[in-house]
Amino acid sequence: MATNLIKIFFGLIFAVAWLLVAASCDEPVFKNDLEAIQARGILRVITRNNGTCFYEGPHGHEGFEYDLVQAFAEHIGVKLELVVIDREKVMVTELLKGKADLIAANFIVQDDLKQHLVFGPVYQEMQLLVIGKLTGPAPRTVADLTGQPIWVIAGAFHEKRLNTLKKEHPELSWLAISDYESEELLEMVWKDVIPLTIADSNTVALNRRYYPELAVHFAIDEGLSLAWVMDPKNLHLRNAVNQWFMRPSTVSLLERLNQHYYGHLESFDYLDIKIFRTRLQQRLPRYRKYFEAAADENGLDWKLIAAQAYQESHWNPRARSFTGVRGLMMLTRKTARDMGVKNRLDPAQSIFGGTRYLVGLYDRIGDQVPEPDRTYMALAAYNVGWGHLEDARNLAVRFGKDPNTWSDVRSTLPLLRFKKYYKKLPHGYARGAEPVQYVDRIRTYHKVLDHWDKTLRQNGKASAAGQKERQGT
Repeated sequence: MATNLIKIFFGLIFAVAWLLVAASCDEPVFKNDLEAIQARGILRVITRNNGTCFYEGPHGHEGFEYDLVQAFAEHIGVKLELVVIDREKVMVTELLKGKADLIAANFIVQDDLKQHLVFGPVYQEMQLLVIGKLTGPAPRTVADLTGQPIWVIAGAFHEKRLNTLKKEHPELSWLAISDYESEELLEMVWKDVIPLTIADSNTVALNRRYYPELAVHFAIDEGLSLAWVMDPKNLHLRNAVNQWFMRPSTVSLLERLNQHYYGHLESFDYLDIKIFRTRLQQRLPRYRKYFEAAADENGLDWKLIAAQAYQESHWNPRARSFTGVRGLMMLTRKTARDMGVKNRLDPAQSIFGGTRYLVGLYDRIGDQVPEPDRTYMALAAYNVGWGHLEDARNLAVRFGKDPNTWSDVRSTLPLLRFKKYYKKLPHGYARGAEPVQYVDRIRTYHKVLDHWDKTLRQNGKASAAGQKERQGT
């Protein structure tokens, strides 16, 4: 009897062991954390939903951080899955819980966090700026901030920096608020709701065009480094990230992203943007229906056509240049004739003719150039001519750059004014810096116009809802 029990006991042990071995054969065994991510097929990334990280644009998902981490996901052969979190403390907690693989969220490298986190290579630097309004308080030093009401995001690096400064300036005080982003605080400063806030230079650069009366008073911190954040235990992912950032293709990508998201903002002109915002209300309503109709006919964004028309003529239908181009879209006689425009001074004819001409250039460029680069090149060709655009693209090839990427073509267009380059090109000399500025300004006007239009629609919905509620009572 005892012998049988022993046999049964060892038989059960063998059966359990066999089941465990069989189960382990079904489950993949990974050598490291990177292989586990690749087997999963998804890279989970924590980011923010704002202008510097990730947002829904006219051509799909956009944002500096989104484009950068999307490229890395493609490099390791997986899809990207975003986990949107607003507060840094929660980001760190979720990362260490294993809810994501890394943080890519305009995250500042901080020494006190290195005890339990690892940072990837630095890919951008920025400042922390004290922001007010031109008509408001004008502090110049940290000492000037004492007694001033400052609003900052609770728990963000901005507040952490103020806590450090408070050791030297005990009278320094501020109001830390939750459920807001820096962009919202900048708008509140512009609307005179609050007098001062602190924001990073990237966010300020992206938003000054919307709120031109904002004033940058001084920097309370300079040379801050941005990097991705990872859990120390994910050693192989960390190595992959470090190696990827060292690749020449990644260095080139960073240059293009910086140019795409921030390069066109360098020519910010407070007075110009202020005048533009005034004309949005005074001049645009006269021509909006034509912009909308022409854009609808050609499958374009009417706000882009309106922004281009403003760059061309400041929405003056009788505008005329010294070269003889005329009208809202500043058409030459030949272009007007080719586009079927009989009267260049007629607003509707000019807008429809100019839009058809832009679409023709867009189609000519071809779909091998992705968006939004294709649109930017079409705009550049509208300004400088098709031949010169082709010369700039050929120069890009000569220099080992990508002729289908606007940032690379943007860098070669200004060379068309130098003899050592243009004398060897089919179309010769061109004022190549002008189309660069032309596209930059249109992009700025387009962003301001889009922001203005969204605000109008939101206010209209709120007003309609309020009116409906009042009628209901």
